[in-house]
Amino acid sequence: MWNSFQRMTMLVLFASLLASTSAWAQERPYREGSVWLVSFVKTKNGLADDYLREVIPARKKLMDEAQKQGLIVSHKILSGISSNHDDWDIMFLDEYKNWAAFDGLTAKFDAVLKKVVGDEAAQTQQMVKRIEVRELFGDKVMQELIPK
Repeated sequence: MWNSFQRMTMLVLFASLLASTSAWAQERPYREGSVWLVSFVKTKNGLADDYLREVIPARKKLMDEAQKQGLIVSHKILSGISSNHDDWDIMFLDEYKNWAAFDGLTAKFDAVLKKVVGDEAAQTQQMVKRIEVRELFGDKVMQELIPK
């Protein structure tokens, strides 16, 4: 049989489990929305407009085709002033319906890239040209939370 210390420990554990279960069951104050891929870019001083003149038409064509094929929901570009020397100044936002939209996405986007940009050599040439005017700061994937 269990001694009194073991019974007390089990009672405390059981009570803790009940308390945490009720916390899990509480309704969240939001509902889950779209999933966003956010990319951050830093352009070299004085070259933001040069970069945007080159990237916007190509990106628009690519993302419009991806949207037409149902790969993305929407896409946006934000531009602003860097807060310091080590900050980005352009943000690309690509909206996906949900997390499941990422399943098999690489192969699907490869097909869109080939259709819109061309073969791998053409894609590489385009990327190399952009290296001269910008630095990629990284990406984040985040889910929109919609308040109830």
